[in-house]
Formats: sequence, structure tokens, C-alpha cells
Amino acid sequence: MAMNALKIRIMPKSPQVDLTKLENELKTCVDKLGENIHSIEKEPIAFGLVALNMIVRWPETKDQSVLENEIKKIKDVESAEVIDFRREFG
Repeated sequence: MAMNALKIRIMPKSPQVDLTKLENELKTCVDKLGENIHSIEKEPIAFGLVALNMIVRWPETKDQSVLENEIKKIKDVESAEVIDFRREFG
């Protein structure tokens, strides 16, 4: 089965959101869907707001909107958007 690498930008609702807690909730969410997180990086946006850029291994046969919708259900998430999509080789 071919795999893709999805890069998703997750915007928290405010600068006061505990990013460590949010990362743990994201890991739980992705695990629940049966997939793996490759990495999570912090990206400063403005005025103390920091986005999380998460790279997830995602099967080509699964609809990526399932993942986006599950992430958006997390309490402290304002938005989740796929910002990069690549096919994995190897």
C-alpha cells in the first residue's frame, strides 16, 4: 500500500494553550486512527501564538479529511489544515 506524508498546520485557540498537552492529544488522535506521527514542530506565528506543524504517515487509500476532522474536534484546536502532501518512496 502506498503511503503519503501529510503536513498539517494546527492552530491553537489562543497563545495560552498548553502545547505539550495538545501534542499528546494529537498523538492519541492519530493513534486512534491507526496511523503514525513522523514529527511535530512548533512554528511561531505572531503575538505569542505558536502553531504546530505535524507530519503524519497516511495511506493513499484513506481520505485525509478524516484526519483533519478528528483533529478539529480537539478542544483547544482552532483549525487544522493540510499544507503539504507528498508521496513516500522507499
